[in-house]
Amino acid sequence: TDGYYEAKDSSNAIRQLIRLNQHDAFFDRMMDDSDFTRLAELLIGRKTASRNMQFFNKPAKIGAATPPHQDGHYWMIEPCEGLTMWLALEEVDEENGCVRYATGSHRKGFRPHGRTATLGFSQGLTDFPNADDKANEVVMRAQPGDLLVHEAKTVHWADANTSETRDRKAMGLVYLSDRAREDKEAQAAYQQKLKEDLEVAGKI
Repeated sequence: TDGYYEAKDSSNAIRQLIRLNQHDAFFDRMMDDSDFTRLAELLIGRKTASRNMQFFNKPAKIGAATPPHQDGHYWMIEPCEGLTMWLALEEVDEENGCVRYATGSHRKGFRPHGRTATLGFSQGLTDFPNADDKANEVVMRAQPGDLLVHEAKTVHWADANTSETRDRKAMGLVYLSDRAREDKEAQAAYQQKLKEDLEVAGKI
């Protein structure tokens, strides 16, 4: 259940691998005791708890768009204090699906979300785009090794990969404030329903 495919019968069509830090000691060290950890603590302003490390890919020609969303909506934490780091592993631009942000959106609270048909991003904004989104959109092209960081309530999205030859591989690292508390019951119910939907769809 921690590996998602654009096309399950194609070995090069992996879309997302989640909880890498729970599956491998190297990634666990990378999350818990590294420059990434120290940067997260500096930006959040207090000690952090590692939440999740993920591998993201948009395979050439078939990589689907990422719907506009706010990461904190998925996390179900209180207070909502956390951030996501997005580490480019390849050159990323408009053609292969670079990340786009609505700058300043993290200061405006949560927006309404609803179910999407996008694997790995089951919730998306239902009121997108509004005037602020259009006025404040920033396109984040990246080179291998570039690190993007956004706060939990930042509205962001990415287009599909329309390149004929280039994938779009990246790593995601999620850190929460050490005082953020998770609603375990709500998370478990959500994950169970998501697992059932993905199994029906043949995506896991």
